[in-house]
Amino acid sequence: MNNVDKIIAKDLLKIGAVKLSPEKPFTWASGIKSPIYCDNRTILSYPKIRTSVCDYMIDIIKENFKDVEYIAGVATGAIAWGVLVAEKLGIPFVYIRPKPKDHGMGNQIEGEIKEGAKAVVIEDLISTGKSSLSAVAALNKAGVITLGMVAIFSYNFIKARRAFEYANILLYTLSNYDTLIDEAVACDYIKEKDIDVLKQWRITPETWRKEK
Repeated sequence: MNNVDKIIAKDLLKIGAVKLSPEKPFTWASGIKSPIYCDNRTILSYPKIRTSVCDYMIDIIKENFKDVEYIAGVATGAIAWGVLVAEKLGIPFVYIRPKPKDHGMGNQIEGEIKEGAKAVVIEDLISTGKSSLSAVAALNKAGVITLGMVAIFSYNFIKARRAFEYANILLYTLSNYDTLIDEAVACDYIKEKDIDVLKQWRITPETWRKEK
């Protein structure tokens, strides 16, 4: 897995899955002002990168979660990735909604999964970790054993790292914000003068938003 984080960071920048704009920040759905926008669904349109992302995820799972019986994708961004990984591993797939449906069977977990089954959760992006860990909680409620989580990219928020530690969930990511910034500078995607602004945002995104 040497340099995978750098390879993925370069690919995300190359195809525009990640956009950096310190001068004109983006606004997330949560209201946070951000100098970065990441949409990993863009990768799905690039077969070679899509395949490499899937293969890297499988390498992590085979090395760290040998007892995996199910792959669980977090809706909606990680459904496609979960299907791809489960297909290559030849094991069942389910996906987890943000909350139970308010009609029909009221399912939150879509697909069939047995109580006591061992699952690995697939995510496309880790920000605060709230929605990702909510998916884990849904699996736990169903009696499923969550072995860990594999994601494409993490903003590396301190808040998120602590949340995963507190929940005792192993998290592996193919790349992360710190590596992305280094690669963006190396590729002249951003200037060195922007580094301090970008790093400050990652440490205190809420404060950065208020200041802007």
